[in-house]
Amino acid sequence: MRYVSTRGGVEPIGFANAVMMGLATDGGLLLPESIPQVSAATLRRWAGLPFQELAQEVITPYIGEDLTPEELTDLIKRSYAHFSDPAITPLIELKGGQRILELFHGPTAAFKDVALQFLGNLFALLLERRDQRLNIIGATSGDTGSAAIYGVRGQPRIDIFILHPHQRVSPIQERQMTTVLDENVHNIAIQGTFDDGQRIVKELFNDLPFKQKYALGAVNSINWARILAQVVYYFYAWGQVSGGDSQQRVSFSVPTGNFGDIFAGYIAMRMGLPIERLILATNRNDILSRFVHSGSYRADAVYPTITPSMDIQLASNFERYLYYLLGEDPIQIREKMAELAVAGEITITPQQHAEVQRLFLAEAVSEAQTTAQIAKTFSESGYILDPHTAVGVAAAHAHPEAICLATAHPAKFPEAVAAAIGSPPPVPPALQGLLEREQRCALLAAESGVIKAFIEERLAER
Repeated sequence: MRYVSTRGGVEPIGFANAVMMGLATDGGLLLPESIPQVSAATLRRWAGLPFQELAQEVITPYIGEDLTPEELTDLIKRSYAHFSDPAITPLIELKGGQRILELFHGPTAAFKDVALQFLGNLFALLLERRDQRLNIIGATSGDTGSAAIYGVRGQPRIDIFILHPHQRVSPIQERQMTTVLDENVHNIAIQGTFDDGQRIVKELFNDLPFKQKYALGAVNSINWARILAQVVYYFYAWGQVSGGDSQQRVSFSVPTGNFGDIFAGYIAMRMGLPIERLILATNRNDILSRFVHSGSYRADAVYPTITPSMDIQLASNFERYLYYLLGEDPIQIREKMAELAVAGEITITPQQHAEVQRLFLAEAVSEAQTTAQIAKTFSESGYILDPHTAVGVAAAHAHPEAICLATAHPAKFPEAVAAAIGSPPPVPPALQGLLEREQRCALLAAESGVIKAFIEERLAER
């Protein structure tokens, strides 16, 4: 399996090199040259597998000869050894039939753990093999940062620098990052939005001399390995509800801001998973739902909400979907991304728009609707939704058969939950005592030059 850039400026490379490259050197995003196809017989066989065995099956076709089967088995075993539920991503059914895929049983109580525990162990393996060091640079709107930090904390060959928007993540999300005091962990609160952080990360990666000198690596969903690990739970959820019937179609409702989680579902569909619809659920920051409805992708202001992980306008994984929508044509992608940079907007043809609407349903959910959904679900079933999951459940109101992805434990957002049900949710062991721990974090301007200087200073001290 070889990987190419959406912008066509990278010679095809293997899986390991794609993981280490992160963002393609031409500014694009890496994708496999072809998507492995899954037969009906394979689907039936996969339906009964435990999560770890299924992960081995799903990931294997994408890695070529870059990992042995034994190495991949060990990676998967170690990556999911500390999840609090043996099913890893259990599917539960509430009173009334609502299905919830719980993705928050990892060490930071968020869905990002499913991918970042795997990616952290994968980085360690590849660095040991190559006798190299890596400096990870990432931006987070809330959950990616802590999951990435927990994936690589204490790793002797890795330093990690995570940017988060100052006072625009929940207190629990902030403390999950800033209370990790390992010497290889560096937290940066930027005076700006998540989109500013994402812009800075891309600027650092596009500065090729800086990237090469400091061996930069990516943990954001611009790294293909993150998307790949998330593909697994779409197959797992389908297997739980289908009973192995390869004709059984399912829909998924996905709260998304950066388009990574729902893009993993799109890849599963391209592989052959019988997905009926992907319901794209956004909050007030609705660039993605506006695109589905209008065929125009245009950024607006970023508004802070009670679902901070979705307070995003420019979704980095959108370029990957656009690549497929435009017939895997890197020339068109370069033109469209230049159009976005200059005019601030991308538009597609009516035929392309029809294709978008054939697969995606989209709904922007207000804060009032989010709070009401948390209260409604709790009243009806006793189940507590986190605000992001509530956005997905609310967006799927007309599709009660859809599987809704639960992206975080509700205890990560106690104020929003308490406002809906009258009391904060129970706190799992992973989150207890966070607010009392010592913190370490730098507050910096949202400028790439400032961040560069900080990175250089910290690495010189190391």
